[in-house]
Amino acid sequence: MTEVRVESDSLGKVEVPADSLWGAQTQRALKLFAIGNDPMPREMIGAYGVLKKGCALANHGAGKLAEDTKSLIAQVCDEILTGQHDGEFPLPVWISGSGTQFNMNVNEVIANRCSQLSGQSLGSKSPVHPNDHVNMSQSTNDNFPSAMYIAATIGVVKKLLPAITSLRDGLNAKAEAWTDIVKIGRTHMQDATPLTLGQEFSGYVGLLDDNIIRLRAALEDVYKLPLGGTAVGTGINAYPGFDADAIGHIAELTGLPFIPAPNKFTVQGSHDALVQLSGTLKTLAVSLHKIANDIRMLACGPRAGIGELTLPANEPGSSIMPGKVNPTQCEAMTMVAMQVMSGDMAVSLGGAGGMLEMNVYKPLIIFNIMNSIRLMTDTMQSFRTNLVDGMEPNRERIKAHVEQSLMLVTALSPVIGYENAATIAHHAHEKGISLKESALELGLISAEDFDRIVVPEQMVRPHD
Repeated sequence: MTEVRVESDSLGKVEVPADSLWGAQTQRALKLFAIGNDPMPREMIGAYGVLKKGCALANHGAGKLAEDTKSLIAQVCDEILTGQHDGEFPLPVWISGSGTQFNMNVNEVIANRCSQLSGQSLGSKSPVHPNDHVNMSQSTNDNFPSAMYIAATIGVVKKLLPAITSLRDGLNAKAEAWTDIVKIGRTHMQDATPLTLGQEFSGYVGLLDDNIIRLRAALEDVYKLPLGGTAVGTGINAYPGFDADAIGHIAELTGLPFIPAPNKFTVQGSHDALVQLSGTLKTLAVSLHKIANDIRMLACGPRAGIGELTLPANEPGSSIMPGKVNPTQCEAMTMVAMQVMSGDMAVSLGGAGGMLEMNVYKPLIIFNIMNSIRLMTDTMQSFRTNLVDGMEPNRERIKAHVEQSLMLVTALSPVIGYENAATIAHHAHEKGISLKESALELGLISAEDFDRIVVPEQMVRPHD
């Protein structure tokens, strides 16, 4: 049997594992919310570590918190930020929609660790009380969404944006290296006019450039924290200026431009900033799906498909077909993209669920946002390392496709007219002959003019 100690809260006594730093309210939640296998996003632990430290510093600066109490709380928050107490946060996502149990989990862990450091017994709430000191000037209703905003921002800035930039740079290196490779374009999945492989890949680079801009713009609203609104946005039990003081410390601790939300009622009754961020994450997912699917299509084969790209042979592709290699990185990325798209729907529904002065779908929202950030960060890093860097063009196949394409006839339209050019293409296709042979057979242009006009290398940009 696990040894226990007895702690108490406003509802009475609770048995808690003897060596755990969490307390009575966390223990109650473990029993009441034994739902699923999804832990609260680990990023929320660090976000709360920053938040509680910022609040302690602010309360101390205002003369509300003693020096030794502030120092103890700050020390434990620093320990939390280094991951020392990750195992002390066992609650699932599926708790109260406000996140109250998780906030109290944080408060209890900090208070009990302060007791340890001071030589006091766990559960004594001495010298630091979880509510009176760790939660001073706060309510779950303003600090949980603030932690959500902090976690999401750090995830985007420190992880997702670097991963996008890395993938973008990998694709750009290919685009620049392949500027001289003329290939056939395709629209409606049918042959179209030529372009270069570099131009094609520059489109993917542009998608990621645009997503970087969108994400940075979406963060502008996420920087506006609800902290200081306490229970319903009025700031009851917080001193005047607490929001600016605490958020100033949070901005300094994170190196990110967090500011107080100008209207606390706006950001506590709704979380539209996170809904917008989630929508921007979905847009990135759409772009990644497009990139992965295009590369998968161009590499299909190697002999019975398009086969214009050769992907790295990372692992055997089949348990029954020897020598088969599959575009598994593309498959992983497209699955991640679909998961992110579905996660955005959950965030949208959660965001729409705010009622009166509080939204009670907070854990659902942050769970899906952090999951999307994590998944896309990982898949982009994997995609660049295990596919993009080792991907090569099949120049012979590309050349053959250009030479066989009927759409080169487009270059003749300004000279002999659309109808005559179309006749050449249809005749060539029906007879199984080349465009030049068709044009000469129909007598619509001379061999010299055909060779002068139908030059694939000149068709990849505006040309007189």
